[in-house]
Amino acid sequence: MGYIFDFKDAEAYDRWAGKDGNQQTIDLENRLIKEMLHPAYGDRLLDIGCGAGSSLMPFLNRGIQLTGVDPSPYMLDIARKKFGHRVDLHRAHAEDLPFDDNAFEYASLCLSLEFADDPEKALAEACRVAKDGIFVGILNKYSVTAFQRRIKGVFVSTIYNHARFFSISEINRLFYSLLGDAPVSWLTTCHFPEWKNPWIARMESSRWMKKSPFGAFAGIMARPVPRFRTQPLELKVKPKPVPANTRPVSCAEKKAE
Repeated sequence: MGYIFDFKDAEAYDRWAGKDGNQQTIDLENRLIKEMLHPAYGDRLLDIGCGAGSSLMPFLNRGIQLTGVDPSPYMLDIARKKFGHRVDLHRAHAEDLPFDDNAFEYASLCLSLEFADDPEKALAEACRVAKDGIFVGILNKYSVTAFQRRIKGVFVSTIYNHARFFSISEINRLFYSLLGDAPVSWLTTCHFPEWKNPWIARMESSRWMKKSPFGAFAGIMARPVPRFRTQPLELKVKPKPVPANTRPVSCAEKKAE
């Protein structure tokens, strides 16, 4: 990944996530992740750029084999304290995953593609190791929240100064370039800053609101279509040569004999 969270970044994130209002935002994002990415019992799920592990929480203790990778040892330390041995954690970059092809049923990149050095290569690696589905969660470029963060970054140095914001259509194009005409779907959430209001909370949960392209958090799900390549095999037994003057014998003649 292009930007690796250092010790101060990890501490700042841990403090931010511990605040009540921010935790409710994480919960709202996790609901969307769970709605779109629903692995079955026994499936293997890889979270790429897992950080402190917030996006793994919806799948904990559900019989799913969870693996997380992140380049920051400080973020991984927070995740290890949180999960113990329930999640298999590795230090690795999104652009170079230490796993075999199709090693997992599903892979997710949740708020991590923004910090990748080569987003297309990171997504290609996710497509390589996951055979059934790839989920990408982004800070939507066309949301009010993303606009506020970019403006704030002009005056104050924040972690988002190192981020590249994506739109839903940009992620769709990346998926198309890697997977061809594979099924891709998307939903959004966190449309309102004061969603704790009961009326606004109901709006956030509505299907028509999730289809708005302006939510602060957007989830894009791609399901690769298996492709089969045929390869001609060389005959190991050579056919016997037939004399040039040999007349073909029909099935009726063979039967008469």
